[in-house]
Amino acid sequence: MKFSDFFVSKDSIQLDKKTLVILRWIALTGQYLTISVVYFLFKFELPFFFCSIVIFTGAVTNLYLQFKFKKNQLNNFASTFFLFYDLIQLSLLLYLTGGITNPFAILLIVPAIVSSTFLTLKSTINLSILTIIILIVLTIYNLPLPHYGELHFHVPDTYLYALPIAIIITLIFLTYFGVRFGIESRKRTEALNKLELILAKEHELESIGLQAAAAAHSLGTPLSTITVVARELEKELGSNLKYGKDIELLISQTKRCSKILRNLSKDQLEEDTFLTDVKIEELVSEIVRSFTEISKKKILLFSNKNELNPQIERTLEITYGLRNFIGNAVKYSNSKVEINLESNNKITEVKICDDGPGFSEDIINVLGEPYIRSEKKIISSKSGLGLGTFIGKTLLERMKASVNFGKCSETSGAMVTVKWQTKDLLSI
Repeated sequence: MKFSDFFVSKDSIQLDKKTLVILRWIALTGQYLTISVVYFLFKFELPFFFCSIVIFTGAVTNLYLQFKFKKNQLNNFASTFFLFYDLIQLSLLLYLTGGITNPFAILLIVPAIVSSTFLTLKSTINLSILTIIILIVLTIYNLPLPHYGELHFHVPDTYLYALPIAIIITLIFLTYFGVRFGIESRKRTEALNKLELILAKEHELESIGLQAAAAAHSLGTPLSTITVVARELEKELGSNLKYGKDIELLISQTKRCSKILRNLSKDQLEEDTFLTDVKIEELVSEIVRSFTEISKKKILLFSNKNELNPQIERTLEITYGLRNFIGNAVKYSNSKVEINLESNNKITEVKICDDGPGFSEDIINVLGEPYIRSEKKIISSKSGLGLGTFIGKTLLERMKASVNFGKCSETSGAMVTVKWQTKDLLSI
């Protein structure tokens, strides 16, 4: 195994060079100001020369990082290496200035905490282990804490040994929190990137449709001209054995082109309704029809409580979000999906129920988070419910909806409730 393999994982995690450089300059400046004030202003005894050498060495490495290191993003190995160095440099400085009794000993946990947020778990564990070893060593071996004249600072052994224990507990707690925060942050960022990609593709398809309609309109006039000329040629040369078949072929192909252009224009006219307002029942009905064409399962829409039937803007977010949850219901149902639509002056609600296995108890409280998996094999496919549910929920919440998950009392399967305050829905 190579030395570098000890620090890396399959994750492509990077730390911004500028951020690390600034953090290191702040630390080095603070270290030098502290020993200078203690030595020159307070007149305390401490090995100022050796402390200055340690800090100067750190400044040299930071200058190298700032001006000689070409990459703007440090990979996991490079970031871990510099954090390891910072930990060693700070431990040497603390050894010279009182060890664990130095109030600044708490700063030893900073490299591990930075790693827990930005770097891999392996790097964080390595830095944490080294930090714990250093804390133990500095408890036993250190030069005296800087003091004035003959006045020496002494602490009871119980307090002395309690200090590293307290710092180690703090280290474990904060690094665990940092690791969890980093993992969740990266998952959510990845899921949001996929969400933006899906929206971009939908807008691109819409743009292609508009371009196709424009092309159909532009080609209509020259095609009509070609058709007229072909008809005239047919009148004059249609009986000619040499040119008759060619003219007939030309006319048939112009008819075919004309039909294609009409279909393009027709499709776009249908798509143009996407940009207009639509009744909520009509929108849900369109989504249901799109699934009944490709699925043999029964999809029932009940709208007897749809008193207001508000007219809303046909947004991509609402359409895709509802389609996503209805599609999931169709996918996981056994034979039937029920959709209940309710609206009045206060609320507008779309309730989607299926007769499938329902949501597993171990995931129902975390549905809407990206990349979750159920322990039940019945829904633990690679696709899972996590990302699709996250995308659908996020899109609808952008449109002021609340999305809740539960068990349907009528079908005993899964239930997804999408609910708006009617005034919020109408204001979109």
